[in-house]
Amino acid sequence: MASPGFRPTHVVPQHGMPAWETPDPARPTVPLDAFLPVQLVERQGDWGHILCANGWSAWVDGRHLVAVPQDPPTADDAPLTSAADPRPLLTRVERVLAGYRSAVEDLAAGGLDGEAFRIRTSGLRIGVVVDGESMWLYDADHGRWAYADGTRLSTYATDDGPRAATDPGHAPTQVVTPDGP
Repeated sequence: MASPGFRPTHVVPQHGMPAWETPDPARPTVPLDAFLPVQLVERQGDWGHILCANGWSAWVDGRHLVAVPQDPPTADDAPLTSAADPRPLLTRVERVLAGYRSAVEDLAAGGLDGEAFRIRTSGLRIGVVVDGESMWLYDADHGRWAYADGTRLSTYATDDGPRAATDPGHAPTQVVTPDGP
């Protein structure tokens, strides 16, 4: 039975994994079962301190934990927004990719130095994942990942928070897929 408030952040990889009482390989404990949901509560280098649903905790090699995607934030738990057509975002992605490719070609040909390349590519930001009929596109203008099924584009995940239009940095992007991790 899960302890109150337990929300997994990761699962154990498909072949299970060893665990330790402390972040010390000389103090092993019971290995963890495959796909066990855990909550990562602390990191010390590669070590991860995890909490299981039953309240038991252990230390593991945190590099091997599989992240569990969290639901994308929505205002007032409203349904995720949709747009009728993914083509405008695809056009922007193509334009940004073409600009980056052109800068790489100029850098490789000796027409740009490292600083000029950095300046020319500053502010370019795209993300694309295509898996068969499914596609995820990062929309930098709106700070969101969008899912497209070929006919429709829907917001799937958003940046963690709003950012100023002049802010060169950005909040981390949360990537969520329909099939889980």
